Amino acid sequence: MINISLIVRTFVALNSIKMQLEFYKYQGTGNDFVMIDNRGTTFPKDDIQLIERLCDRRFGIGADGLILLENDSETDFRMVYYNSDGNQSSMCGNGGRCLVAFAKKLNVINDTTTFIATDGLHHATVETDALVSLQMIDVDAVKITPAYTFLNTGSPHHVQMVADLEHYNVKENGAAIRYGDLYGKQGSNINFVKKIDETTFSLRTYERGVEDETLACGTGATAVAIAMNATGETDATAIDLNVEGGKLRVSFEKKDDQYKNIFLKGPAEFVFKGTIEI
Repeated sequence: MINISLIVRTFVALNSIKMQLEFYKYQGTGNDFVMIDNRGTTFPKDDIQLIERLCDRRFGIGADGLILLENDSETDFRMVYYNSDGNQSSMCGNGGRCLVAFAKKLNVINDTTTFIATDGLHHATVETDALVSLQMIDVDAVKITPAYTFLNTGSPHHVQMVADLEHYNVKENGAAIRYGDLYGKQGSNINFVKKIDETTFSLRTYERGVEDETLACGTGATAVAIAMNATGETDATAIDLNVEGGKLRVSFEKKDDQYKNIFLKGPAEFVFKGTIEI
């Protein structure tokens, strides 16, 4: 006779087995990420709820996003990026720089690398143990209006000047623009900017997918630097950006209305390593 009760108990036991997940935590100017070596393709990358939980600052590890390092047949590795809401997203500049530092820690690369991300090919250099320079995609379209500038630097970015940046309600005003009629269902990242001098700007960013202000945004810093040049706020092609979590530098070459050889440089630091049961 078939023991149905035993079969049920066995099925439940097998499906309640937990897996120990090894992870690394990195941050770049306060933009923090859960890093996972997924070259063995064991991570359940379609589990949105799991990724959201791992990024949760109260019930998980806590991060602005989660990044998988995977094998790629034509480059050193592949970058797969998820926002903290669990959904796979567009390019993340600070995340890319942190992933380069992570790849070096794993001995996947030495000091230079080429890798593939959702927006295409990227080159990067580890200049010191905590400083990474990342080449961003070329920008050939900048939309300039009297109220704002819009461009895509691997992720879409709205750039807007404000007078009192220090006291500006970034979350409330950023969300209003992100969910407003201007960008539709897809939305955009929203950057608020203040000019400090001819080569220095401060910015605060509301990030879609995080749905809050983050301490830094690499594609946002890149967008702000290019927008400030395109709108005539500066003639500089190497621009310092003050973000809430530190300092970044963006350099580029401009020819006609196109921006090429764009590099985002800043710290990319290992925080800790751990395991978590999933």
